[in-house]
Amino acid sequence: MTTESNNHSSDNRITYESDGYICLIGLNRIDKRNAFDSHMIKQLSAALTCYESDDNLRCALIFAHGEHFTAGLDLMELQDKWDKGAFDFNDDEIDPWGIGGKLRSKPVVVAVQGTCFTAGIELMLNSDVVIASDNCNFAQMEVQRGIMPFGGATVRFIAAAGWQKAMPYLLTGKAFDAQTADRLNLVSEVVANGEEYERAMTIAKDICKAAPLGVQGLLSSAQDVSRSGTAAALANIHSYLPHLFHSEDAKEGAMAMVERREAEFQGK
Repeated sequence: MTTESNNHSSDNRITYESDGYICLIGLNRIDKRNAFDSHMIKQLSAALTCYESDDNLRCALIFAHGEHFTAGLDLMELQDKWDKGAFDFNDDEIDPWGIGGKLRSKPVVVAVQGTCFTAGIELMLNSDVVIASDNCNFAQMEVQRGIMPFGGATVRFIAAAGWQKAMPYLLTGKAFDAQTADRLNLVSEVVANGEEYERAMTIAKDICKAAPLGVQGLLSSAQDVSRSGTAAALANIHSYLPHLFHSEDAKEGAMAMVERREAEFQGK
């Protein structure tokens, strides 16, 4: 397996590598427990934007270097940057938290271990698959810092867990473990500590075996619900079909079924 790396500098708060069809994006501010400062936020956006625009990449895997996923936001560094564009993204940039910027069209898998606070939970909630280590410690603690969640938790945490299950954690900021996160539907799976990356990689590889156009159509249709509501999303489903049914991948999928072999999709 070959891996291509685009940055090795210790100044980089985000690492970016490709492994076949998979884009590997690593949180790399270990000395600060991968807390997000303004530079790290912009670098993560740049990495996801690069992934989005690279037709050779079919799935991204976000993980963390070191023992912890992220301690959340670096409030001291960000304190004077709230109104200076630290969380602003233009129409050509992917917002890691999916609040503004360009809408992501390709899947993201996340592997989480150790501490995962505030913005880390919201990053998970804006992804498609989350594999959590059983040693995870979660907390949506913004109300304990004088602010409120603004990376999507007020919508997505509640949508995942339900109002009555979510509010005790959102309103108090109290910590919870991986098993609780699983019960709250915030993660896809909980695995033994140290196995989260390999499990996430296995799922990313399985996603890459699927038809890229079909995957992107599926994601867009699912996103229609949050953008426009259930009724509009259902009404829009058939609009994705002509492009898919006339694709080379659809022909390959049919032939693979007839010939009883694994399909080899090209994203065309």
